[in-house]
Amino acid sequence: MEKLVLVVDDEETIVRLVTYNLEREGFKTVTANDGLSALDQVRSCFPDLVILDIMLPGLDGLEVCRRLRQEDIRIPVILLTARDAEIDKILGLELGADDYVTKPFSPRELVARVKAILRRAAREETLVSGSDRLQSGELVMDLLRHEVMNRGQVVSLTPKEFELLWFLMRHVGRVFSRDQLLDQVWDYDFTGDTRIVDVHISRLREKIEDDPKNPSYIETVRGFGYRLKEK
Repeated sequence: MEKLVLVVDDEETIVRLVTYNLEREGFKTVTANDGLSALDQVRSCFPDLVILDIMLPGLDGLEVCRRLRQEDIRIPVILLTARDAEIDKILGLELGADDYVTKPFSPRELVARVKAILRRAAREETLVSGSDRLQSGELVMDLLRHEVMNRGQVVSLTPKEFELLWFLMRHVGRVFSRDQLLDQVWDYDFTGDTRIVDVHISRLREKIEDDPKNPSYIETVRGFGYRLKEK
């Protein structure tokens, strides 16, 4: 079944470039040129993934992303950001975006990221085929309910934060480099921006650790990467 991708950008040349490359790879596309239209398209077309420019007229891409997650719409989102807009990248990830691509971008890389995220989303649907409950100390992940609890309290995670924590909890005690996490959680088969891993780890710590600066769950292994401590 063909996957449907919503492309949202107010620059028509970018819309044409992205849709052409996606359709050449077998995707179906729909488009929007502003934030409100993007929300309408998501609600009416139910795309499999959204490519979303941050700088949109009226309602910007960050607000669109925030509203989607607020409505518990878990469709994967890739943000298109300006080269020097580091704060937008971080804020977008905090709001629940799955990835970002910096303008100007390679259409080939963008399509590769779309494919990677959709592969991961498809595999996420089968997570419950194994154990439906993971636990480390007082941290409990219920895969059937797609819920994480810490000390009996529900922890609100974005889809990517949930997947990253699931991966670490499945491999308690094992150290993973940033590149390995990009490969396993983001499914990148090319060199990606490892900052995205650091941002997600930082956000996870803020949500599950008593003291994020002295974490008791997710440990930094200096010079290599991260691991979930054995409890």
